[in-house]
Amino acid sequence: MNIRSLTRGDGVVIGAAVVLFIASFLGLSGFDCPAGINCSNYSAPNAWDSLGLLMSVYLAGIIGAALVIVGRTTPGRKVIGFDLGQFGAAFSIFAVWTAFWTVIDFSNAGAGLILGLLATIVLAGGAVATPLVPALKAPLMSASGPRGVQQQPYGGQPQPGQGYGYPGAQQPSYGGQPGQQQPFGGQPQPGQPEPQPQAGAQQAPAAGAPAGDFTPFWFAVPVARPLYGEDGSPSPIAELAPGTWYLAVEQRGPGLIAQTQDGRRGVLQDTTGIQRG
Repeated sequence: MNIRSLTRGDGVVIGAAVVLFIASFLGLSGFDCPAGINCSNYSAPNAWDSLGLLMSVYLAGIIGAALVIVGRTTPGRKVIGFDLGQFGAAFSIFAVWTAFWTVIDFSNAGAGLILGLLATIVLAGGAVATPLVPALKAPLMSASGPRGVQQQPYGGQPQPGQGYGYPGAQQPSYGGQPGQQQPFGGQPQPGQPEPQPQAGAQQAPAAGAPAGDFTPFWFAVPVARPLYGEDGSPSPIAELAPGTWYLAVEQRGPGLIAQTQDGRRGVLQDTTGIQRG
């Protein structure tokens, strides 16, 4: 599960689900106490007193939000042939539909119903609009991170020792000597032997291009993008997250063959806006 792949739209969905959960404990209807009657012990029923309303509005919206978030962090998973994110968006739309007609049906709707309707509208809007609106597609965690960890701004040069996937880190390079940092495509220093490709590290050249034309390089993606299998499978095998450097080892038509932190390789079909290291 890749938490860094969450977007601002996913943050909107999470916030709306929290508000929807709170609204389920508020009164469904308003109450005007008649004159001369002690109403201090009266409390309006909430969603938990009505199973049908609870399941069709409040829990349906919360389940829809959970499916959207799980679908975002684990791409490729499906339910009866539908992507988890699509399934969650359908749940949220159903919750909005039911909440709207429930409020219309109540002559004196309370805070629980009104707040629930507003929360489901925001939830459904975030679930549906996130893939379409660029502002909502921006990474949620790009500007902040865990306390005590210095975050590297996107496009900047990372410092050595930040682990796999950073051009400035101490990484074993193709043909490099152990313990030495040899940049891909760089020229060897005077007095150093010419690096030789190691067995299993040679990369096949791109189709129609002579061998040696492609030089491996580090890159980062501006937004989360799927990585597809080299066999042409339509299901992603991984997701590249912003803020992490990946290794491009081969050109494949308009795309790139990229290698992830755990050694998996796949095709990055959308290379627009990538940042070279």
